[in-house]
Amino acid sequence: MSETNPVNIAAWLPIRAQQQPDRMAVAFPSGRDRDGSTRYTQLTYRELETLSNEYARGLMARGLTPGMRSVLMVQPSLEFFGLTFALFKIGVSMVCVDPGMGIKNLKKCLAEAQPQAFIGIPKAHVARLILGWARSSLRINVIVGPKFNLPGMTSLSRIRRIGAAQVDLSFPETSAEQMAAILFTSGSTGIPKGVVYTHANFVAQVEALKHAYQIEPGEVDLATFPLFALYAPALGMSAVIPEMDFTQPGSVDPLKIIEPVQKFGVTNMFGSPALLNRLGRYAETHPTRLSSLKRVISAGAPVPAQVMKRLLKLLPEGVQVFTPYGATESLPVASIGSDEILGDTSALTNQGRGVCVGRPALNITAKIIKITDDAIESWEDDLLAPPHEIGEIVVQGPVVTRAYFNRDASTKLAKIKDPQNNSFYHRMGDLGYFDSQGRLWFCGRKTQRVMTPTGDHYTIPCEGVFNTHEDVFRSALVTVRRQGVSQPALCVELEKDRNVNEAQLLKDLEAIAQSHEHTKMIHDFYIHPSFPVDIRHNAKIERETLSQWAMGRVS
Repeated sequence: MSETNPVNIAAWLPIRAQQQPDRMAVAFPSGRDRDGSTRYTQLTYRELETLSNEYARGLMARGLTPGMRSVLMVQPSLEFFGLTFALFKIGVSMVCVDPGMGIKNLKKCLAEAQPQAFIGIPKAHVARLILGWARSSLRINVIVGPKFNLPGMTSLSRIRRIGAAQVDLSFPETSAEQMAAILFTSGSTGIPKGVVYTHANFVAQVEALKHAYQIEPGEVDLATFPLFALYAPALGMSAVIPEMDFTQPGSVDPLKIIEPVQKFGVTNMFGSPALLNRLGRYAETHPTRLSSLKRVISAGAPVPAQVMKRLLKLLPEGVQVFTPYGATESLPVASIGSDEILGDTSALTNQGRGVCVGRPALNITAKIIKITDDAIESWEDDLLAPPHEIGEIVVQGPVVTRAYFNRDASTKLAKIKDPQNNSFYHRMGDLGYFDSQGRLWFCGRKTQRVMTPTGDHYTIPCEGVFNTHEDVFRSALVTVRRQGVSQPALCVELEKDRNVNEAQLLKDLEAIAQSHEHTKMIHDFYIHPSFPVDIRHNAKIERETLSQWAMGRVS
């Protein structure tokens, strides 16, 4: 691999350690100082390089070899970053799952991944033993925790000691197309699936992010989604991990975001729409400025214009909120900034045009095909939807992953072979269209469209017109059945801390529905106390769950 363009993002770590050995690589909260502020433990690039090397050599001595798969179930910590880079360095595929996806899904996902190693905190190992996770495939178990050990396991501290003594042990070469990780989807809109990432996919993501947001070496990143911090060495950034529950970004304490931004002079922040909403609402009553920030990046779901407006009050003049569009299988696909959203596209969103997600990212080819739920074996141009018509978004490019692990049927449904260039298109499972300016518009998940005898209704265009009501925090178009016939209904979550006249609100919603051609069929409205959302970003609305809830209220 070349130093200027490594095929493995872990190879950037020794490069940074040589270029800027004493620069902070990562900072992690480790307690409280006397004044009540958060104390941080820091590792320089040289220290992180040494730590990951010791872990890597210790894991190799313990029996991990290239091509093996290892679960990494460790809370965000300095150990987490050292271990992740260690696994990449020795060519072991990292298996990542969201613990919040539920016990049943966890067991199924780990059985599919067939890992040979399990690196986890004591709680994860206890659950693994009791519930039988990956029992048939596991051979090596490493426990991460001070002064804690279980029979048949090796402690991480011992792994490190072994590795420190193996200074002459060299790391194997990795190839671009070698599997680097299996990242499981959250399962918020279906069964969780293990997405196969190659080293080339990760490297392409780094290049696309750098190109889209002009990230420069020497910047400081606040990573509220820990995996994003793994790109920091490749981008030349220092990563700061905030004190928060990463499974509940929508419940974050805003001060625990503001404090590290100001303390470390953070220039780049990644956060889910739910986290940004918390931060923006805090700023409405507690004016402050995050003067060091150069950009805010948010993903996981569309960021409402109102959330952007609130957040911009925290930011320096000219700094934007960027919203890359994509999925676990392909990210980024497209991107757009708050200047264009607030100056142009949000008004069209309010009229029911969908949400603009911007223009295709670096080296991405995006197209719109006619809607079908069937598998498509091979690409043909007659699959394309007519211009400006809503269809399914399909994408091709170096950040696009090729397959799901041990899920051939899912892979077949999601991929279209492209014999013209010996490649493939990934079906995003999202609906959308291109406008006359070449911008991509998102209109909702294909599986969540409401199919009625008179035609289909799409979630985002319908919800957009109702979200303009001042008492509506968010809305969700769902399917209900009356006398065996499917029809659309709308669930509404109210703005908090408002004295809402619910009877008047329902009349207002009916009037809004009748004032737009594409919502005239909606006559059923239900006020829900708090929408169920995905576990990863707390932003994707689980419309399938809401549909079942609404069905129980159909008269």
